[in-house]
Amino acid sequence: MEAFDDLDAVDALDLLGKAPDPASAARLTRGQIAAALRNARRRDIETKTDRIQAALRGEHLGRAAVITTAYAATTRSAVAVLSTLNHEIKALQGQVDAHFGRHPDAEIILSQPGLGSLLGPRVLGEFGDDPERYATAKARKNYAATSPITRASGKKKVVAARFVHNDRLVDALNAQAFSALHASPGARAYYDKQRARGLDHGPALRQLANRLVGILHGCLKSRTHYDETTAWAHHAEKAAA
Repeated sequence: MEAFDDLDAVDALDLLGKAPDPASAARLTRGQIAAALRNARRRDIETKTDRIQAALRGEHLGRAAVITTAYAATTRSAVAVLSTLNHEIKALQGQVDAHFGRHPDAEIILSQPGLGSLLGPRVLGEFGDDPERYATAKARKNYAATSPITRASGKKKVVAARFVHNDRLVDALNAQAFSALHASPGARAYYDKQRARGLDHGPALRQLANRLVGILHGCLKSRTHYDETTAWAHHAEKAAA
């Protein structure tokens, strides 16, 4: 944990597989460490090799030999599972890369702020590509569960998030909204406006995701690419007013 920031990274898994216990880790050579770093395409290999080797050979609290052996066995097993998963993920990503670009909606989806080669296919897959499935932007937002539920009774009005939803789609849309904060000035201004209203980060991000779903719906219906100026023109006019 001291040697690596990400224990499921390629270089960490490589060295954990070779040395799953403290004693064998301390015996790893500079050549073995450097080879793992090169395989993971790391930079500044010499400096990182020195740091990793120093961390692995430092003093640490020990455990009884039987416990260390047991943990080494479970570590070796976990490394095998994670390595297999990483291999299969790469294979699936290759299939996505090969076929997503051929889809007639691909260019429109990739034009959206925060949607790239990973999130774009996820959003398309979860929404589906039937052009008649969502009659309105509101219908698409409701399916995405980004739009709030409003309950009114007499003088009381409650606005709440939708708790029944497609987790995979919601996660992808929230990730898009977060990425859009850096990719789109309009998205950033919209998010800042929600925060200025007193919303915390989560609800403000959900409001932004809801707006982005509406923009995507409009682009798909009109068969046009995302345009930064027109996408946020209505909200800019309201702010100016």
